[in-house]
Amino acid sequence: MYRFRDLWEIANDINVDNNQLLDVIGRVVSYQKPTFVAKCSTRRMDFTIANTENKKLGCSLWGDYIDPVLSIFEKEDSKPLIICIQFGKITRYRERIDDPKYLQDRAILAPTLDVVDAVNDYMISKMSGDCYKYYSSNTVCRSDSAGDMLGDVHTSEFLNSIKCSGVPNHELNLKVGTPVMLLRNTDSSNGLCNSTRLLITRLGSYVLECKILTGHSAGEKVLIPRLSLTPSDVRVPFKFQRRQFPVMISYAMTINKSQGQSLANVGLYLKKPVFSHGQLYVAVSRVTNPTGLKILLCPDEDDETNSTVNVVYKEIFQNL
Repeated sequence: MYRFRDLWEIANDINVDNNQLLDVIGRVVSYQKPTFVAKCSTRRMDFTIANTENKKLGCSLWGDYIDPVLSIFEKEDSKPLIICIQFGKITRYRERIDDPKYLQDRAILAPTLDVVDAVNDYMISKMSGDCYKYYSSNTVCRSDSAGDMLGDVHTSEFLNSIKCSGVPNHELNLKVGTPVMLLRNTDSSNGLCNSTRLLITRLGSYVLECKILTGHSAGEKVLIPRLSLTPSDVRVPFKFQRRQFPVMISYAMTINKSQGQSLANVGLYLKKPVFSHGQLYVAVSRVTNPTGLKILLCPDEDDETNSTVNVVYKEIFQNL
């Protein structure tokens, strides 16, 4: 469990070109020698880093992650603390981009869509290749008098800005080799169901060519056209239709969207604690082996806790 501000895993090999890694979060300002925490039966090391704006952040490392990092700290030629995301080094990812098993076995999970979008945008920006931008067409459903009135009130800019569960964003930034998740049941018999993970192999103006990563049709190539989708999010007080490719980038995904999947490597990014019953259980139970689970907590700077909230509504169990 980590207390970094962003979901990064410290890379063991420091002697590499920075351009081959994802980012640098800052320089080590100070560190303390590791101490043994009896109640956890493992070691802990605290240190402080400063970013480019000289803002300081306290961090903690536990167990086997201490030694490789401590050896870096003790070097006389102080180097930036180089970091690496759950997918590993960019070069390693590129080498295995054609390996469906490598992609289908790992993901970053977060409770909210805004955090998921931030991680996915970051990953896309760091991948090589041409980026294709696809924009949706949005219209208010005029099924009743209220819809007719709202159609005149809401501008296209406002409709484009709406982000909600179950529909793709207005702007999709895609590259060949990007893993995506299907947001609708389009052809169940051929494995194209809601939450199916795909790998983009070609980008066209009207269709996306993808390779299926999960399910009984894994390895098959399919074509994904644009669809007209109507969100069912109750937070949107009117009905509107969005015509867009029914996919979202899936380096990271929401905890709710990960239900039913089994992954070998899971990075749980808790920028904010979970907010609904059973959500934390769903997240940690996605991983097939505890060694493949990494949890990042992002408490306030003055909060020294190394725990998070597990939301459980006990009333649910009273009538069982």
